Amino acid sequence: MGRGQGGGAGLTALADTLRFMRSSHDEPLPVRRVTAASVLRWLQLGARDMVRVPAASLAHGLLIAAGGWVVIWLAQHAWWLAPGAFSAFAIVGPILCTGLYELSRMLGRGQTPGLADALGAWRRDAAPLVQLGFVLGGIALAWVAVSAALFAAFVTTPLATPMQFLRYAAVEQGNLLFSLWLTLGGLTVAVVFALTVVSAPLLLGRRVGLRRSLLTSVRAVGENPLPLALWAGFIMLAIALSMATAMIGFVVAVPLIGHATWHAYKELVVTDGVPLRYE
Repeated sequence: MGRGQGGGAGLTALADTLRFMRSSHDEPLPVRRVTAASVLRWLQLGARDMVRVPAASLAHGLLIAAGGWVVIWLAQHAWWLAPGAFSAFAIVGPILCTGLYELSRMLGRGQTPGLADALGAWRRDAAPLVQLGFVLGGIALAWVAVSAALFAAFVTTPLATPMQFLRYAAVEQGNLLFSLWLTLGGLTVAVVFALTVVSAPLLLGRRVGLRRSLLTSVRAVGENPLPLALWAGFIMLAIALSMATAMIGFVVAVPLIGHATWHAYKELVVTDGVPLRYE
C-alpha cells in the first residue's frame, strides 16, 4: 500500500509539474516600456534596412500593390465587396511582411540577405507563422463577408460603380451605414493590431507558440498604449495614402513598415532565455 500511495503521489507531482510547465510556457513574455520617440527610431532603422536591401524590400511592396490593383478591379465589378477587401489590407498585413522581418533579422546578424532568403523564411519551421496566417486570413474573410452583408442589407438604391457608392455613403442616405461600417471595421483592425503588433516577428525569431506570441503582443500594447497608438496611427495613415495614390504608395510603405516592425519587436519584447527559432 505504501508503494501504491507513493506511486500515486509521484504521478500527482508529475502532473502538477507538467501543468506548471504548460501554463508558464503559455505566459506572455516580458515587455519593455518605450516612448513616443521610439516610433521615429523604428522608422529610421526600418528605412536603413530598406536602403541596404532595396530590391528584396521593394519586391514586397510591389506584390502588395499588385494585390491592391486586384481589389480596384474587383471594385469595378462587385463594389459591395470592395470596402471590406480594402480594409482587409490592414488585417493581413502583419503576415505578408514576414519576408521583410527575415531580411531585417539577417541584417542584424551581419549577413547579406536577398529575396531568396525572404522567401525561405516560410520554409524553415514555419508552422506557427502559417497558423497565424490562417487566423488573420480567416478574420479578413469574415470581415469582408460582414461588410458585404451590411451593404446588402442597408443599401436599397441601385449602385453600379464605386463612385456611386461613395456618393451614397457620404452625401445621401448612407451616413448611418457608413458610420456603422467604420465603427465595426475600426474595432476589428484595433483588435488585430493588438494581437499582431509583435507576434509575427516574435514567431519568426524565437521558438514560441502562437498563443504565447499573441498574448505577448497584447501585453506590449497594454503596457505601451500611447507609443503603440501612434505606431498604429502611422500605419493606418500610410495605408490610406497608399490607396489614395492608386496603390503605388505601397511599394515604399510596405517595406518601411515591415522593417520597422522588426525593430519595434526587438525593442519591445524581452526574449532572454527563449531559444532562437533557427540560427
